[in-house]
Amino acid sequence: MTVSVGSNSANQLNSFVERVERLAEEKKSIADDIRDVYAEAKSNGFDVKVLREVVKLRRWDREKLQQFENDVEMYRHALGDLADTPLGRAMEPTADHAAPA
Repeated sequence: MTVSVGSNSANQLNSFVERVERLAEEKKSIADDIRDVYAEAKSNGFDVKVLREVVKLRRWDREKLQQFENDVEMYRHALGDLADTPLGRAMEPTADHAAPA
């Protein structure tokens, strides 16, 4: 597809391209700064994987985060992954309430 562009349109197109290129450079610079902050945190003994997760979770709406955490807990319970937690132990059958064999 060929597009014919007048001089005014060519100037406008050039402006868009230059703005995108400038923003891409800024984005790279910011990404480098973020990487440096994580490297600094790691050198101070912080677990970067956990730190990244905390940053990600702080972006979430509190209500959506709570719902997500509830869903994860429900799935883990369904899979039996909560057996070693207070909630999991509370759900275990006791001798008084043991299921018949």
